[in-house]
Amino acid sequence: MTGLDLKDVTKRFGDTSVIHGVNLTVKPGEFCVFVGPSGCGKSTLLRMVAGLEETSSGTIAIGGRDMTHVDPADRGVAMVFQSYALYPHLTVAENMGYSLQIARKPKAEIRAAVEDVAAMLELSALLDRKPRALSGGQRQRVAIGRAILRQPKLFLLDEPLSNLDAELRVSMRVEIAKLHRRLGTTMIYVTHDQLEAMTLADRLVLMRAGRIEQQGRPLDLYNDPDNSFVAGFLGNPRMNFLSGTVVGHSASGVSVALKDFVEPALLPVTETASGQVEIGIRPDWFSLSDDGEIELAVQAIENLGSEQLIYAQTRSGVPVTLALHSIDDRQAFVGRKIRVTFDAAKALLFDPAGKRLR
Repeated sequence: MTGLDLKDVTKRFGDTSVIHGVNLTVKPGEFCVFVGPSGCGKSTLLRMVAGLEETSSGTIAIGGRDMTHVDPADRGVAMVFQSYALYPHLTVAENMGYSLQIARKPKAEIRAAVEDVAAMLELSALLDRKPRALSGGQRQRVAIGRAILRQPKLFLLDEPLSNLDAELRVSMRVEIAKLHRRLGTTMIYVTHDQLEAMTLADRLVLMRAGRIEQQGRPLDLYNDPDNSFVAGFLGNPRMNFLSGTVVGHSASGVSVALKDFVEPALLPVTETASGQVEIGIRPDWFSLSDDGEIELAVQAIENLGSEQLIYAQTRSGVPVTLALHSIDDRQAFVGRKIRVTFDAAKALLFDPAGKRLR
């Protein structure tokens, strides 16, 4: 198995910098996911690893060997694209075995290898079809099979599920996770979907504006974010952010007065804080309470079966989203005022620049 090391990697288009000094180590066999909003540089960084984009400065090492300026064909990587990139005039078997054909492998060897991978991906019955006769999910599996047959050191997947419908994306996500466990090969996966990132990744790399905001295990980023961007990006529905003012410190933590709240919230934070701050509260940290600290006017409710999402606002109009499990009649709540409390021990504190205060 082969790892990946990026050291001070940058990318410039003329005078414009789009990747700013990225440092990253992916261990052999890891499933690493680059995630972030559109335009954050995740696909550009993946293409630099593949050699499809020139690296302006820094080094890219694959398996301990400097590949920064090595031709893409010699890097030992295979890339799966969002658009599948299949040859329309070739059959499934011919598309999958194309790299082996170019390498002039014997026909019997190519056929045997294709059949083995096709069985793994449940494509055996489709080997004689052309891409136009396949569904989106089947085409994507053909593209993945073609990559497997190259026996790469690294798999690079650039938003491979974006063209699929919601149900098929879920099933393909499961198939990709199973495939990684079966092959054990290092995989780098790009997506803008934080749900995909959280469920697939061994290592999650969250990017913004060409920089890595935070990296690590998915639940570490979710439970212990370094800043408000990370906290807000991960989680659906997203975290609530309420503005407040620090009004006191004690051995138990920091007291923050929040607009529309009856009493200041006491957060178990030891780091020095003063002035204006923001409290981050995930929707499922709220609960209904007759004597809760805050009154909310319910605007709408989404019933998701296992939980209900309540969209409400404070007296001063600040929007708040709650995720609850105890509403039997949602119509009885719409348009009403409710009182809620929240778990202050879980709430996160951020300074005005978005830095996490611990």
